[in-house]
Amino acid sequence: MIDKLTDRLESMLAAGQDTALLRFGLGNAYLSGDPAQAIVHLQRAVEIDPAYSAAWKMLGKALTANAETSAAAEAYRHGIEIAENNGDKQAVREMRVFLKRLQSS
Repeated sequence: MIDKLTDRLESMLAAGQDTALLRFGLGNAYLSGDPAQAIVHLQRAVEIDPAYSAAWKMLGKALTANAETSAAAEAYRHGIEIAENNGDKQAVREMRVFLKRLQSS
């Protein structure tokens, strides 16, 4: 199922539909199997839409999964700031927990 979804999303990207939401979907699809590829898509998602707090959170997760802890911490810090500005309290709480776990490990 994931491979079909990833193939469909990659086809949309190849067709020129480069949006933050599409990149977020690709990052999410790649996260469990290929965090390095997830990072590429999630970094592009936040370039397209710097105020996309869910993409910042997912980017932090991908960076953590790829053992890039200082970059992950920076993504979470930036994501927390964005989420606070957006009033996204749940995302703020989640990213604070993820950041705290990174800092304590």
